[in-house]
Amino acid sequence: MASKWRKAKLALGLNTCLYVPQTLEDSSPSNAVVSARLSDAVSPPPALSPTDHGSDCRPPTTPTPSSSGLRLSKSGTKSSKRTCAICLATMKPGQGHAIFTAECSHSFHFHCITSNVKHGNQICPVCRAKWKEVPFQSPASNLSNGPSRINPVPWAQDDPWMTVIRRLPSPRMDATRQIASLFHAPEPAIFDDDEAVDQQPEINDRRASNVDAANNNRIQTVDVKTYPEVSAVPRLSSHNNFTVLIHLKAPLIARQNSSNPSEVPPTSQDPRAPVDLVTVLDVSGSMAGTKLALLKRAMGFVVQNLGPCDRLSVIAFSSTARRLFPLRRMTESGRQQALQAVNSLISNGGTNIAEGLRKGAKVLVDRKCKNPVCSIILLSDGQDTYTVSTPGGITPLTNYQSLLPISIHRNNGAGLQIPVHAFGFGADHDASSMHSISENSGGTFSFIEAESVIQDAFAQCIGGLLSVVVQELQVEVECVHSCSLLGSIKAGSYQTTMMADARAGSIRVGDLYAEEERDFLVTVNVPVDESASETSLLIVRCVYQDPITKEMVLQEANEVKIQRPEVTRQQLVSIEVDRQRNRLRAAEAMAEARAAAESGNLAGAVSVLESCCRALSETASSQTGDRLCTALCAELKEMQERMANRRVYEESGRAYVLSGLSSHSWQRATARGDSTDSTSLVQSYQTPSMVDMVNRSQTMVFGNPPQRSLQPAQSFPGRSRPR
Repeated sequence: MASKWRKAKLALGLNTCLYVPQTLEDSSPSNAVVSARLSDAVSPPPALSPTDHGSDCRPPTTPTPSSSGLRLSKSGTKSSKRTCAICLATMKPGQGHAIFTAECSHSFHFHCITSNVKHGNQICPVCRAKWKEVPFQSPASNLSNGPSRINPVPWAQDDPWMTVIRRLPSPRMDATRQIASLFHAPEPAIFDDDEAVDQQPEINDRRASNVDAANNNRIQTVDVKTYPEVSAVPRLSSHNNFTVLIHLKAPLIARQNSSNPSEVPPTSQDPRAPVDLVTVLDVSGSMAGTKLALLKRAMGFVVQNLGPCDRLSVIAFSSTARRLFPLRRMTESGRQQALQAVNSLISNGGTNIAEGLRKGAKVLVDRKCKNPVCSIILLSDGQDTYTVSTPGGITPLTNYQSLLPISIHRNNGAGLQIPVHAFGFGADHDASSMHSISENSGGTFSFIEAESVIQDAFAQCIGGLLSVVVQELQVEVECVHSCSLLGSIKAGSYQTTMMADARAGSIRVGDLYAEEERDFLVTVNVPVDESASETSLLIVRCVYQDPITKEMVLQEANEVKIQRPEVTRQQLVSIEVDRQRNRLRAAEAMAEARAAAESGNLAGAVSVLESCCRALSETASSQTGDRLCTALCAELKEMQERMANRRVYEESGRAYVLSGLSSHSWQRATARGDSTDSTSLVQSYQTPSMVDMVNRSQTMVFGNPPQRSLQPAQSFPGRSRPR
């Protein structure tokens, strides 16, 4: 008889366990454990081994999306005469209802309390205690369809990516694969336990050649164009600081034809350079609740869009840092482990950004195998309270460099190229330190103001990282005319060098994403040339590495010439040169305004931005309706509003300005405000691969895009964006 009853329970799914990681509050001994118990079961002993349940109940290894700490288990209530204070019905074992026990120790029917909470009540109906953790149940879910799902986050219960995480199969009873062991196992002294990279170059080459055949007119080289500010200078005249624009555009990634390419991640089709990615994630106490759940969701998207040749490692940090797992290829099994590990994160402790970055850099420095592209993604919502703080407060700005390990400083001379793409989350993060980290490593700084766009911000970033087509790009400039000398090389944050005799110089550009563009302004003097009808000013060359074949490519020289007539009519300045001058002028105004704001002169900062906007509107490119100029003016006006007063500047103005400076200095897209939105004006540097990945994030490859309401992580007055 007992055997029949056991089989019946197994068939009905009443003998299964579902474990949800506890939050900091849940783990506190002062708080009662919040639990929902199936009332027809018996309480198990405190500690269980796999044999304690036989085959009926596996150890709690599969986490759920919630971080609320609720647990559905076999345990029942020994009291058969408790009454639900909401419906006044008796809570008896065997009635098939889950029972919710709150932090205050009062219990209710689970369906009663979720209905109560759904209408905004977060106070115990009995003792009026305010709950820190509240249950949430989808109206469509019921016990007949399995255990109630807990979801404190404001997205649909059947959110596709959370469904991916929920449906993960239970891992095998292999000690090397257990998530619990990943958190508690001692870490090796050297992180050389990375999984071997995919050694199939012949397959990649064959795939690339097949794509080339389908795109037989495509040339996989960097497109180099030059534009002198005017096409002619009188031969008897000289011209100092004559401007020449050098425009670069990276090649595209070839794609195989597909009837519905949106159904398959681009990483599975494109012959591209595989990536080693380390994500360094803040799980301090301030990330509790919605923030942590949204971070898990965004990481789920990242994991699902990495290819089987890409490798991922995750570092979680709070007061200390730990490596969840070594660099592992994102095969099917690798993805499952990554999703389980990320979903097991709980929030507690302080914020030690430096330790998280140190461990993240160590993963990439110590690895025994290397993919062609590597990068670190850093996300934090707070300030480092362990490295850059003193009894008197935060140390000077220059000391923020101590947060970045020396091994990945871009000018450390060690040859390492590991950019840190930093994401400041909400109004309480330290924008100055995050910007400094990204700037000194060669990465970008993004400001995630609205909690709900964290996934889109990650999508934009990995859309670029998964499309690197050029590496170690260096632009070389050399004067041709014997009397010409270089005046300046304006390249933003890119490292430039100029020979002592000013006859040659170079720009160290580094990696380029597919179809990414770069513009640099070089000034040179135009000498008198009485006998010539034209003068050769500069020769521009490019040298770079193909990330797949590892071959060095020397681009054909591009010669800059101007006409030298006896007399010239009044000439219009090149629109291409003018618009890039406007970009540099706007970036300089942003830097000047930021310096004024930091010194307390917000009125002066606003005045700088207003003056720049007026000057831009009077330029030749603005008169033609140039989109870049329009976007720059819109951005400057947005910054003015975010400098309205000290509170607004501290909450969002500083981060918005620094994110803008990062974008313009590197000429690379960053997330700020609504800048990942396809209708935003602030998207001048988005590449097609970035746009595709953001669209994938917003559509989630399931059905229609979700209806999003951009709610700021911290209060900032909503405004209509210029269109």
